[in-house]
Amino acid sequence: MNLFWKKLTGKIKSTSKFEKDQSTLMEKFVRYSKIEKSKELAEYKMLFDIVQSAEFKEKKNTLLYRKYKDTSYYRNIKKFEKLQSNKKLQFYFEHLSDELLNDFLAFKNTAEYELLGKKKEVKKSEKLQVYNRFEKSKVYKNYVRFNNTYIVDDFLKIKEEVSTDEFKKENEFWANKNRWQTTPEYETEQRYLTLAANPDIVFYESIDATIFDEIRNLQLVFADGFDGNTILDENWEYGFRYPSYKLMANHSFVNEQQANNGGKNVNATDGCLAIFTKRETVKASAWDTSKGFVEKEFNYTSDVLHSKTFKQKGGVFSAKIRCTGKLHHAFWLSGDGRKEHINVFHFNGKNITMGNATNEGFFDQIKLSGLNAAAYHVYTLEWTDKELVWYVNNYEVYRTQNSVPQDELFMTFNSFITENQKPSTGVLEVDWLKVFVRK
Repeated sequence: MNLFWKKLTGKIKSTSKFEKDQSTLMEKFVRYSKIEKSKELAEYKMLFDIVQSAEFKEKKNTLLYRKYKDTSYYRNIKKFEKLQSNKKLQFYFEHLSDELLNDFLAFKNTAEYELLGKKKEVKKSEKLQVYNRFEKSKVYKNYVRFNNTYIVDDFLKIKEEVSTDEFKKENEFWANKNRWQTTPEYETEQRYLTLAANPDIVFYESIDATIFDEIRNLQLVFADGFDGNTILDENWEYGFRYPSYKLMANHSFVNEQQANNGGKNVNATDGCLAIFTKRETVKASAWDTSKGFVEKEFNYTSDVLHSKTFKQKGGVFSAKIRCTGKLHHAFWLSGDGRKEHINVFHFNGKNITMGNATNEGFFDQIKLSGLNAAAYHVYTLEWTDKELVWYVNNYEVYRTQNSVPQDELFMTFNSFITENQKPSTGVLEVDWLKVFVRK
């Protein structure tokens, strides 16, 4: 696979952009997660449900747009004012307590009242004359007009209603053009709007949380940034990994041109692991498949570094790597028996390859061209029960379901020169390594 055009067209992000995007995504996730647990967001969500409810909106619209003239309070006030301005009705109430009126009304309920119809009797009695004149008076006639009528009952009823504190309060509320601003609902809405304008909540609302699915689904279980200018003893060991510590781990092979140097060619400087392949003549042990271990003179030295105790089945293995020199550099996974073997990254001196050993005894792999191995790239293996998937930065380059390992594997970094290669010095550099499991 030629990745030149993939890089040129931006399908493969530059390593700096890829790391920046990953860092930005993690920063967003951390911020999002913090906000997600905040009291402010919980309050915002509660208020959102209230403010966006049909009941709240209907009440707000009513308070904002209902005219005072359309309320029962306005109608009752106007009706009361109209009745109160009725001079004859008010004249009725003004004289309702007159002593003469009440005396006359009491007189009407006596047998003597019939004498008012007799002129002779009226002439004889000053009392009857007074009552006779009163019965023809404006006060009495007005009383008769209004007494026991609907208009009086209506006035008394509405007067009582508009005189209550509750009516006065409600009438004042509806008469106020800015009535909405005086309500508890308005305060609720203002608090909601304040929270909605909170930068953290604006950020939270702007995020499609699905972008964090991968982060949420992964748990970091191993990481090494190679800080402190030392190799952590608890993480790494020099030489090859074997099931028994009695077996010689630090050795080379007779068909290779470098002697593995027991960690002398490994260092960590400025937060970077480096395995150096140097030109120097040494005698060292080499494995010969027919003779076993033999002593051999080598003109080059290099090294092997494997995870001391950490091993894992499945998950995501990711490392930021670069290398120089026309020789082999590799980041690979294998078990104690070394039958299962996955190359997360392998540079063969010309091209980068990725793949795994199959049960049939060949290597299922892809060869990448158009990618500068001397520049840092992030090489990632995603290992599930059913398949293996390789990435360069953000771009998927290969996947296979062939001979997926089902055992826990250790991690190894090494550099070597095969017998048919023109020997070269070089260096394998690892800026960082991270391993995740899926939750």
